[in-house]
Amino acid sequence: MEIEQTLVLIKPDGVQRGLVGEIIARYERRGLKIAAMKLLQLPRVAAEALYDVHHGKSFYDVLIKFMTSAPIIALAIEGRNAIELVRILNGETDPKKSQPGSIRGDFSVDITHNVVHASDSRRSAQRELDIVFASDERYEYNRADEGTLHVKAM
Repeated sequence: MEIEQTLVLIKPDGVQRGLVGEIIARYERRGLKIAAMKLLQLPRVAAEALYDVHHGKSFYDVLIKFMTSAPIIALAIEGRNAIELVRILNGETDPKKSQPGSIRGDFSVDITHNVVHASDSRRSAQRELDIVFASDERYEYNRADEGTLHVKAM
């Protein structure tokens, strides 16, 4: 398993409901680390770039409006198999299909207000990280337990 980075966005509903600490703690408890983090009001142009794959779909305008409606937390999450592990921890995009114990299973209201976004592949992770973070906003460091902790996908 290679070390990789993925983008996680804690959406406006997650920030407004005070779930930021709980969400970050779930990633960190699995041995993942934060390589970058910031609170921001997502500009429309950035939201459109992040979700361009959905352009033309019935929910696109609602999604863009929601993602730009209030502050979000953007995270570059790093670790072994980080992309897959984050997606497992997050649960299914549709919270009705998410398992209890997953972030979306525990906290989502509906498919739009599903608390988090995460990259779905290495290619999209790199593209999305570059949209949200400048290269000098991501940091390298070692967690105290990095040499001994072995993270496995669930």
